[in-house]
Amino acid sequence: MRTKSIIEPIAKSKPRINVVTLGCSKNIYDSEILMGQLKGNHFDVVHESETAGSDDIIVINTCGFIDNAKQESIDTILQYSELKDQGKVGKVIVTGCLSERYKPELEAEITNIDGWFGTNDLQNLLTSVGADYKHELIGERLLTTPKHFAYFKIAEGCNRPCSFCAIPLMRGKHLSQPIDQLVKDAQNLAKNGTKELILIAQDLTYYGLDLYGKRNLDELLRKLSDVNGIEWIRLQYAYPSGFPMEILDVMNERENICKYMDMPLQHISDNMLKSMRRGITKQKTIDLVNEIRDKVPGIAMRTTLITGYPGETEQDFEEMQQWVEETQFDRLGCFTYSHEEKTHAYALFDDVPDEVKQQRADAIMEIQQGISFDKNQEKISNTYKVLVDKKDGNYFVGRTEYDSPEVDNEVLIDAKVDYATIGSFVNVKIDTAEDFDLYGHIVK
Repeated sequence: MRTKSIIEPIAKSKPRINVVTLGCSKNIYDSEILMGQLKGNHFDVVHESETAGSDDIIVINTCGFIDNAKQESIDTILQYSELKDQGKVGKVIVTGCLSERYKPELEAEITNIDGWFGTNDLQNLLTSVGADYKHELIGERLLTTPKHFAYFKIAEGCNRPCSFCAIPLMRGKHLSQPIDQLVKDAQNLAKNGTKELILIAQDLTYYGLDLYGKRNLDELLRKLSDVNGIEWIRLQYAYPSGFPMEILDVMNERENICKYMDMPLQHISDNMLKSMRRGITKQKTIDLVNEIRDKVPGIAMRTTLITGYPGETEQDFEEMQQWVEETQFDRLGCFTYSHEEKTHAYALFDDVPDEVKQQRADAIMEIQQGISFDKNQEKISNTYKVLVDKKDGNYFVGRTEYDSPEVDNEVLIDAKVDYATIGSFVNVKIDTAEDFDLYGHIVK
């Protein structure tokens, strides 16, 4: 059934649409696709504008992954709902994961929202604001990141059975995008100045199984690597079970594929891995990490872990602590377990107190802080290729190939001494280092 437009037909000019994005990089990508369609329909569209007009339409792209993210989304919806009641904004529309997962409950509780749309409702959302879905704009985006890097989603959804994860409930089954379309999208981005593609999906390593009957990430990487103007390709969200080792050969063959791997491992205790339904054991995890490091010398490995999963004993946690100390990951993030409705783990008793979950997460991050400090000290006097992201106060701020935006180390260059252009590559010799920051100067 066709969605009714919420734009009054007597309107003489189109309202400005302000898109507010919450959550992960996959939501950023979705917002950029939405904004590209709106711009193609000749709307004045902005991203997270701090100024709102009484005629503006606010589109909130929500996250529904874990408790903290859900609360942030709800708070944002309530904020704009109140502004609407005060006449300070026009329409308020909610889309994304939270809306996909909890639409009936949200509709009943927050009654003045003009539209609720899920993760696959782009066409209906566009219709609701008086826009047409334009097939010729598939792949066209209005970047919210600096134009020199872009998140590049190669697949939607997930087929993995992880017990703690609600992503399949919100995003559905895994669906790969065709290689030829992705290459075309990369070419368009490169023509507009994008130099770094950050490949994202719920699971990169599953890519191609649904379309080509085999894991095909290696072929996709080769095709993307050939795109003129793309100087860095970065891999995020690689699942360990069934990891396609052939992508490591491509990483070694192609200079523009960063020696960087983001592989969320979640835990190391066999008890926890089995209950989490991860499809891998402690020993196989250790062997995989070692083999990746052997095949790609110097690779930076990032992982994320969960503390306080149901049934996690002190022994399970100590096992994870010891493993983190021994493995010496280059980058690491740690989250406390969130008890999510309709997941397999929801039937388990959430028996680890919140304060214990947080204490354990803090302990892991304290270990990682020391590891990061030691690894950064080893970088002093070395020279690295750095992509300059921004200027912040007296510093130009950039990243090496071993660092992803927002979550990893940054390289700071004294702007009073050196000049750099945002979006350019420079060679930087490291002078000093802290836990998560490097300081250096440009060398010719």
